[in-house]
Amino acid sequence: MDSSLLQRPQLAVTYVDNHDSHLTEKDPYVQDWFKPQAYALILLRKDGYPCLFLGDYYGIGGDNPRPGMQWIIDQLLDIRREFAYGDQDDYFDHEHVVGWIRRGDADHPDGCIVIMSNAEGGVKPMFVGTDYTGSVWYDKLGRIEEDVTIGDDGRGWFHVGDGSASVYLKRV
Repeated sequence: MDSSLLQRPQLAVTYVDNHDSHLTEKDPYVQDWFKPQAYALILLRKDGYPCLFLGDYYGIGGDNPRPGMQWIIDQLLDIRREFAYGDQDDYFDHEHVVGWIRRGDADHPDGCIVIMSNAEGGVKPMFVGTDYTGSVWYDKLGRIEEDVTIGDDGRGWFHVGDGSASVYLKRV
């Protein structure tokens, strides 16, 4: 492998699944319950060029049909377009619950906060910044009903459900 690619992750093409990724009928697709997390990873992180699989978006027919995931992919694409900008702070400090913050930029100042689980859900404190003290954040994907209020120390306690992803945006 060209080592220059390892030094420039922003050039990687990232994908969740495609029609060529199954060498035999026994090779499984990425499990449907994990696809929202996988698409959050490729669409909302800073590096890479994400590639969507139309079979995930519209569904797959044939002998092993699968429904499409248009709603969740559209939500993540909207978040990417409007909020996933700027620097990124990773919280990859737990084997089952991880998260990151996209800090935003001059045109998209508030960014977004992503948290996901591949097993039991949980809560993760993340430093949003003291400039956001008292601000309220909500889960755009609607999986967590409770809002998060940023404390005086600039931290919020962000929740995620079992085997799920949540993306928090600042309430206006």
